[in-house]
Amino acid sequence: MRRSFLWLLRVVQLMCCTLLLAACASSGLAPAPTPAQPLPADAGGTLIMALGPRDPTTLDPALVGDVTSAFVVRQIFSGLVRLNNRLEVEPDLAEGWELSPDGRTYRFTLRPEARFADGTPITAEDVRYSLERAADSALAPFLPARAYLGDIVGVREKIAGQASTISGVEVLDERTLAITIDGPKRYFLSKLAHPTSYVVDRRAVEAGGERWTEQPNGSGPFMIERWLHDELLVLARNPAFYRAPAKLDRVRFLIGASANNPLVLYEQGELDISGVPSYALARVQDTSNPLSRELRSVPQLSVTYLGLNPTLPPFDDPLVREAFSLLIDRERLATVSLSGAAQPAYGILPPGMPGYDPAIAPVAADVERARALIAASRYGSPEQLPPIVAYGGWAHTLREVAEEALGIRIEVRDYEDYGDYLRALDEAQFQIFGSGWVADYPDPENFLDLLFRTGSGENHFGYGNPEVDALLDAAAVEADETRRHELYRQAERRILADAPVVPLYHDVDHTLVKPYVEGLEVTPLGILDLALVGLAR
Repeated sequence: MRRSFLWLLRVVQLMCCTLLLAACASSGLAPAPTPAQPLPADAGGTLIMALGPRDPTTLDPALVGDVTSAFVVRQIFSGLVRLNNRLEVEPDLAEGWELSPDGRTYRFTLRPEARFADGTPITAEDVRYSLERAADSALAPFLPARAYLGDIVGVREKIAGQASTISGVEVLDERTLAITIDGPKRYFLSKLAHPTSYVVDRRAVEAGGERWTEQPNGSGPFMIERWLHDELLVLARNPAFYRAPAKLDRVRFLIGASANNPLVLYEQGELDISGVPSYALARVQDTSNPLSRELRSVPQLSVTYLGLNPTLPPFDDPLVREAFSLLIDRERLATVSLSGAAQPAYGILPPGMPGYDPAIAPVAADVERARALIAASRYGSPEQLPPIVAYGGWAHTLREVAEEALGIRIEVRDYEDYGDYLRALDEAQFQIFGSGWVADYPDPENFLDLLFRTGSGENHFGYGNPEVDALLDAAAVEADETRRHELYRQAERRILADAPVVPLYHDVDHTLVKPYVEGLEVTPLGILDLALVGLAR
């Protein structure tokens, strides 16, 4: 999943409850019910966080492609399965499932207590509708469903407009449905935990039109109470949540100007949680600073990188790509530029990820070798390279190094709106771009297959290699875990040899949490679930 505002900070209308209930009634939704379970004895309070400079890119589960959007959507919606804080797949709206002997068909049974926020029971038909909506090309030109639901039989045909339904999704009765995938893939359930497959209420979608996410009638632990766009988002406890109701009354997300300088706000007592920017890390880690006792540092399953598009000059020459991979000193970047807040990356998979290859050798910056590679390329010299334009994170650093060391001029352009940048990435038309990937689930497929398979919706490099695709195909259905990981290691080495990507660093999440905040876990995928968080002031 793409990095976004929440990661950079590390870590509409004013709608009061009365207006929300009135709107629900006018659209055919029932009033809020009595709680599904008694509230916990220690329930109450408002957790305050800074979300970022702008609203989440989207709160539509079908369109989620970045970390901030996914974080908020997880609090409002639920799917058939979820990842718990140990990153294990567990039932969510489904109470369980059965797998066919050939490993291709999952039969899910919904919980009888699963319901939307207005108390309406969630049915198998709601699940089918949500999956088919997520694969509807009328929704957006580039759909996350291509990457996250593409293993389901019929999804690709639905996205391509060749089918009106997903043939691999069958409603068996009100609480039961079957999902058939195209091969026995061990990671499928983890993939199904991504927000793309979360269940939405068709009535809310159709009644709300383009603004339906402002009153989504979700099924997660919280629901939207108030939203001042680019200023404030307030989530309130969902009393109809099938699990024990959230301990918090509310979560208050500051956005825009009010979210500036979150570390300062945290120190002033105006935030309960804050990321720590790299420039302040040493001060916060100092054991003489009381903040050091509130700091939680967790290595993340992530990679930040520069992409080099092999379909566009001058990166259509592999020697030029290799040369550019030697320009940035990754050790210095992690230890000096980022003040030791990250780990240098030489491969794609982060440490801690199953299949991580410790044998990948560190790559040192080597300007003379880079110069020789460009001289041996079909361009002949740095002066003969065509104009180069770069976008996104760390492009400015690359520009400075390339110009100082080799006299290469790189124009750097930026997008003000992160959503616009994501949409431009989907077109795979950047010569160089900076981006980052945070695992959606702990499996090497989530990095290597989604980012580098030919034609993948998340392959923004324009990269394709039949040898890599064959290794990914074999790994996807390999039953032996050791052999499966070795196939992914082979694919990773082949990708690195082709050099469409320059891995820069693996992030470490540094988060400050007030002592009275209980039950908050920062996982290697960041914060997943606020339902168990309480305040003990």
